[in-house]
Amino acid sequence: MTDSTATPASHHPLYTPDQRARRDGTVWTLVQGILAPAQFVVFVVSLILVLRYLSTGDGYAAATASILVKTGFLYLIMVTGAIWEKVVFGQWLFAPAFFWEDVFSFAVIALHTLYLYGLIWGGMPPETLIAIALAAYAAYVVNAGQFVWKLRQARLQAEAAA
Repeated sequence: MTDSTATPASHHPLYTPDQRARRDGTVWTLVQGILAPAQFVVFVVSLILVLRYLSTGDGYAAATASILVKTGFLYLIMVTGAIWEKVVFGQWLFAPAFFWEDVFSFAVIALHTLYLYGLIWGGMPPETLIAIALAAYAAYVVNAGQFVWKLRQARLQAEAAA
């Protein structure tokens, strides 16, 4: 009989001891640790500006600029995250420990890129662009939640191992 309080994650550690050592020894962990909350702050500010535009009709330029900054942060964190994954797990993306987070990250990137395409191409009205941005932001929130959950799992596993 198995312990009903055990989680599947406890049977399959997120990091091997070697991966944990590489994670703790690389500057890319610090980079991710700085970029992730910075991106979240940019997201919150942008969301406020987007919602302001939707509620008042004013501030489209500010909302657009904020979406562009948010998209830049997203691309930056994706590139640096791929480097981190290569250092820690030996592959650029889709390491088993972060497979589904990476899959969903690509959906987030696709939506942000669709927004950029629509903005640059000029064929989409502001309402459509804002709807795409909101869809991208909703996907980002889910993806951020995935990563926060993984961070929590890693902490719990580290505590259990100690």
